[in-house]
Amino acid sequence: MRKLVVTEFVTLDGVMEDPGGSEGRPFGGWAFKADRGPEGDKYKLDELMTADVMLLGRKTYDGFAAAWPSRDDEQGFARKMNTMRKAVVSSTLTDPAWENTQVISLDDVEALRAEDGGDILVAGSHQLVTALLERDLVDEVRLMVFPIIAGDGKKLFDTSLPQVAWKLVEARQTAEVAVQTLRRDR
Repeated sequence: MRKLVVTEFVTLDGVMEDPGGSEGRPFGGWAFKADRGPEGDKYKLDELMTADVMLLGRKTYDGFAAAWPSRDDEQGFARKMNTMRKAVVSSTLTDPAWENTQVISLDDVEALRAEDGGDILVAGSHQLVTALLERDLVDEVRLMVFPIIAGDGKKLFDTSLPQVAWKLVEARQTAEVAVQTLRRDR
Protein backbone atom coordinates (compact mmCIF):
# COMPACT_ATOMS: atom_id res chain seq x y z
CA MET A 1 0.00 0.00 0.00
CA ARG A 2 1.28 3.43 -0.92
CA LYS A 3 1.60 6.26 1.59
CA LEU A 4 -0.33 9.41 0.63
CA VAL A 5 1.79 12.43 1.57
CA VAL A 6 0.62 16.05 1.45
CA THR A 7 3.63 18.37 1.13
CA GLU A 8 3.10 22.10 1.39
CA PHE A 9 4.80 25.44 1.80
CA VAL A 10 2.83 27.38 4.43
CA THR A 11 3.08 30.70 6.23
CA LEU A 12 2.90 31.13 10.00
CA ASP A 13 -0.81 31.87 9.67
CA GLY A 14 -1.40 28.69 7.65
CA VAL A 15 -1.68 30.20 4.16
CA MET A 16 -0.64 27.82 1.39
CA GLU A 17 -1.87 29.85 -1.59
CA ASP A 18 0.50 31.39 -4.15
CA PRO A 19 3.86 30.78 -2.43
CA GLY A 20 5.77 31.56 -5.63
CA GLY A 21 3.71 34.57 -6.70
CA SER A 22 2.74 33.11 -10.09
CA GLU A 23 -0.98 33.50 -9.36
CA GLY A 24 -0.67 37.26 -9.01
CA ARG A 25 -2.29 37.46 -5.58
CA PRO A 26 -1.37 40.63 -3.64
CA PHE A 27 -0.05 38.45 -0.79
CA GLY A 28 1.71 35.98 -3.14
CA GLY A 29 5.42 35.31 -3.52
CA TRP A 30 5.97 34.88 0.20
CA ALA A 31 8.17 31.77 -0.21
CA PHE A 32 10.92 33.95 -1.68
CA LYS A 33 11.01 36.19 1.39
CA ALA A 34 12.79 33.56 3.51
CA ASP A 35 15.75 31.32 2.79
CA ARG A 36 15.19 27.57 3.01
CA GLY A 37 18.89 26.99 2.35
CA PRO A 38 20.68 24.08 0.63
CA GLU A 39 19.38 21.67 3.29
CA GLY A 40 15.81 22.70 2.45
CA ASP A 41 16.47 22.24 -1.27
CA LYS A 42 17.91 18.76 -0.59
CA TYR A 43 14.88 17.91 1.57
CA LYS A 44 12.53 18.75 -1.33
CA LEU A 45 14.69 16.82 -3.83
CA ASP A 46 14.85 13.73 -1.60
CA GLU A 47 11.10 13.92 -0.99
CA LEU A 48 10.38 13.96 -4.71
CA MET A 49 12.85 11.19 -5.50
CA THR A 50 11.16 8.77 -3.05
CA ALA A 51 7.73 9.36 -4.57
CA ASP A 52 6.32 7.28 -7.43
CA VAL A 53 3.19 9.30 -8.13
CA MET A 54 2.34 13.01 -8.08
CA LEU A 55 -1.35 13.52 -7.28
CA LEU A 56 -2.66 16.96 -8.23
CA GLY A 57 -5.84 18.96 -8.41
CA ARG A 58 -6.74 20.52 -11.75
CA LYS A 59 -5.55 24.10 -11.02
CA THR A 60 -2.19 22.97 -9.62
CA TYR A 61 -1.80 20.54 -12.52
CA ASP A 62 -2.37 23.36 -15.03
CA GLY A 63 0.28 25.50 -13.32
CA PHE A 64 2.81 22.66 -13.08
CA ALA A 65 2.13 21.49 -16.66
CA ALA A 66 2.78 25.03 -17.91
CA ALA A 67 6.06 25.35 -15.99
CA TRP A 68 7.86 22.00 -15.70
CA PRO A 69 7.99 20.45 -19.20
CA SER A 70 10.40 23.14 -20.45
CA ARG A 71 12.76 22.75 -17.47
CA ASP A 72 15.80 20.54 -16.97
CA ASP A 73 18.42 20.53 -14.25
CA GLU A 74 21.54 18.76 -13.11
CA GLN A 75 20.04 17.61 -9.78
CA GLY A 76 17.25 15.76 -11.56
CA PHE A 77 14.26 17.53 -9.91
CA ALA A 78 12.75 18.72 -13.20
CA ARG A 79 13.57 15.42 -14.92
CA LYS A 80 11.75 13.50 -12.17
CA MET A 81 8.77 15.90 -12.26
CA ASN A 82 8.46 15.44 -15.99
CA THR A 83 8.88 11.66 -16.16
CA MET A 84 7.10 10.45 -13.03
CA ARG A 85 3.53 9.19 -13.06
CA LYS A 86 1.00 11.96 -12.47
CA ALA A 87 -2.66 11.59 -11.53
CA VAL A 88 -4.99 14.57 -11.79
CA VAL A 89 -8.30 14.63 -9.97
CA SER A 90 -10.57 16.43 -12.40
CA SER A 91 -14.01 16.19 -13.94
CA THR A 92 -13.16 18.64 -16.75
CA LEU A 93 -9.67 17.66 -17.99
CA THR A 94 -9.97 15.21 -20.87
CA ASP A 95 -6.67 15.22 -22.77
CA PRO A 96 -3.70 15.98 -20.49
CA ALA A 97 -0.62 17.01 -22.45
CA TRP A 98 2.03 16.58 -19.73
CA GLU A 99 3.92 13.30 -20.03
CA ASN A 100 2.73 10.30 -17.95
CA THR A 101 -0.51 11.97 -16.79
CA GLN A 102 -3.79 10.20 -16.16
CA VAL A 103 -7.08 11.79 -15.15
CA ILE A 104 -8.87 10.18 -12.21
CA SER A 105 -11.82 10.91 -9.95
CA LEU A 106 -11.62 11.49 -6.21
CA ASP A 107 -13.16 8.03 -5.77
CA ASP A 108 -10.15 6.50 -7.60
CA VAL A 109 -7.66 7.77 -4.99
CA GLU A 110 -8.29 4.85 -2.64
CA ALA A 111 -7.41 2.37 -5.42
CA LEU A 112 -4.25 4.37 -6.20
CA ARG A 113 -3.31 4.22 -2.51
CA ALA A 114 -3.93 0.46 -2.43
CA GLU A 115 -1.30 -0.18 -5.13
CA ASP A 116 2.20 -1.31 -4.21
CA GLY A 117 4.94 1.27 -4.67
CA GLY A 118 6.46 4.47 -3.37
CA ASP A 119 4.78 7.53 -1.96
CA ILE A 120 1.95 9.46 -3.57
CA LEU A 121 2.93 13.11 -3.25
CA VAL A 122 0.31 15.89 -3.23
CA ALA A 123 1.58 19.47 -3.59
CA GLY A 124 -0.55 22.62 -3.70
CA SER A 125 -4.03 21.48 -4.72
CA HIS A 126 -6.01 23.15 -1.92
CA GLN A 127 -9.42 21.79 -2.90
CA LEU A 128 -8.06 18.26 -3.40
CA VAL A 129 -6.14 18.29 -0.10
CA THR A 130 -9.28 19.37 1.76
CA ALA A 131 -11.26 16.53 0.15
CA LEU A 132 -8.53 13.99 0.97
CA LEU A 133 -8.43 15.16 4.60
CA GLU A 134 -12.22 14.99 4.84
CA ARG A 135 -12.07 11.35 3.64
CA ASP A 136 -9.17 10.56 6.01
CA LEU A 137 -6.94 9.42 3.13
CA VAL A 138 -3.83 11.41 4.10
CA ASP A 139 -1.14 9.39 5.88
CA GLU A 140 1.46 12.12 6.32
CA VAL A 141 1.70 15.91 6.13
CA ARG A 142 5.06 17.56 5.46
CA LEU A 143 5.21 21.30 5.99
CA MET A 144 7.86 23.88 5.22
CA VAL A 145 6.75 26.72 7.47
CA PHE A 146 8.00 30.11 6.30
CA PRO A 147 8.39 32.89 8.90
CA ILE A 148 5.89 35.12 7.14
CA ILE A 149 2.35 36.16 7.99
CA ALA A 150 0.47 36.41 4.71
CA GLY A 151 -2.68 37.85 6.27
CA ASP A 152 -4.83 36.58 3.41
CA GLY A 153 -5.15 33.54 1.18
CA LYS A 154 -6.33 29.95 1.26
CA LYS A 155 -5.33 28.16 4.43
CA LEU A 156 -4.08 24.61 4.40
CA PHE A 157 -6.49 23.36 7.05
CA ASP A 158 -10.01 24.44 6.23
CA THR A 159 -12.19 25.32 9.21
CA SER A 160 -14.77 22.77 8.06
CA LEU A 161 -12.44 19.83 8.75
CA PRO A 162 -13.24 17.56 11.69
CA GLN A 163 -10.88 17.24 14.66
CA VAL A 164 -8.23 14.63 13.84
CA ALA A 165 -5.12 13.55 15.77
CA TRP A 166 -1.68 13.71 14.15
CA LYS A 167 1.71 12.72 15.55
CA LEU A 168 4.73 14.97 15.09
CA VAL A 169 7.54 12.67 13.89
CA GLU A 170 10.11 15.26 12.81
CA ALA A 171 10.80 18.94 13.35
CA ARG A 172 13.92 20.76 12.21
CA GLN A 173 15.15 23.98 10.77
CA THR A 174 16.65 24.57 7.33
CA ALA A 175 18.10 28.09 7.19
CA GLU A 176 15.10 30.32 8.04
CA VAL A 177 12.38 27.70 7.47
CA ALA A 178 10.90 25.14 9.88
CA VAL A 179 10.27 21.66 8.50
CA GLN A 180 7.64 19.51 10.18
CA THR A 181 6.51 16.00 9.40
CA LEU A 182 3.26 14.75 10.92
CA ARG A 183 1.71 11.30 10.59
CA ARG A 184 -1.91 10.40 10.98
CA ASP A 185 -2.40 8.94 14.44
CA ARG A 186 -4.72 6.03 13.62
